[in-house]
This record gives sequence, C-alpha cells and structure tokens, in this order.
Amino acid sequence: MKSKLDEEFERLCREKGLRLTGPRRIILDVLAKASDHPDAIEVHRRASLIDPSIAIATVYRTVRLLEDSGILESHAFGDGRARYETADREHHDHLINIETGDVIEFRSDEIERLQEGIARAHGFEIVSHRLEIFVKPLKGGKRKKTSRDRR
Repeated sequence: MKSKLDEEFERLCREKGLRLTGPRRIILDVLAKASDHPDAIEVHRRASLIDPSIAIATVYRTVRLLEDSGILESHAFGDGRARYETADREHHDHLINIETGDVIEFRSDEIERLQEGIARAHGFEIVSHRLEIFVKPLKGGKRKKTSRDRR
C-alpha cells in the first residue's frame, strides 16, 4: 500500500515529466522513514546501503525537487548543512542543542496561541511559521529524557 508521500511524489514526477526511477524511490523511502533530520550526505549514505549505485548528485537533485514541490522541508540548524524532513507531518517546532547538534521536536499549544495573538495584534494572520530554539544544557540541571535517550 502506497503512503500519501509516495502518491504525492509520483504525482509530482508525472507533472514535471520526470521518470519515477528506482533511485528516486529509494531516496524518498529513506526520507520518509527518517526519524531524525538527515542532510544530503546522510541521505546518500542510507540510500547507498540499499543501492550502492546511487550517486550523491542524484540525492541532491531529488531533495531539491522534493523541497521545491513542498513535499520536503529544509532546515538550517546552525551547522551549515541543510537538514531535511518530510512536510506531511503534524506541525512541530525544534530545540537544537548547540553542544551536541541533537534536534528535539516539540509541540506547544501555548506557543501556538501566543504566536496567533501576536500576529492578530499586528493585523495579520499566520500563513506559515517555524520556530527553532538554539539551546545548551543547564549547568548542573536535569534535562528531560527524550525518546532518543531511551534508544
């Protein structure tokens, strides 16, 4: 059974007159299954484990196509690399640990309400937004355990 992401990618390829090649399918699958925010080099590494003939140029072209079409979102988490995640996920924000590079996804209804109120107070409605908070561990403080810590 095809996922919504697979169907969207196939539609995009048809619209742009692109063949849905094996390497493109593998790259899409790698991105759809990613629980982190891989950059193109990491996507290539993972895709190469499935098909060693996939070229890094194919990965770059494919992620650009997916980003331009709105299927993939690109993030700049301060490490100089574009990092990717599929755009079909529920809205969330990010905490970026500047010491380790770890990215923690979170959702806060309180922050969402605050942003809406600020936009309205200035005469706007939010069309889209991103919140990326760069953090470092508290000195001597306890950090909340995440699902990543439990692996």
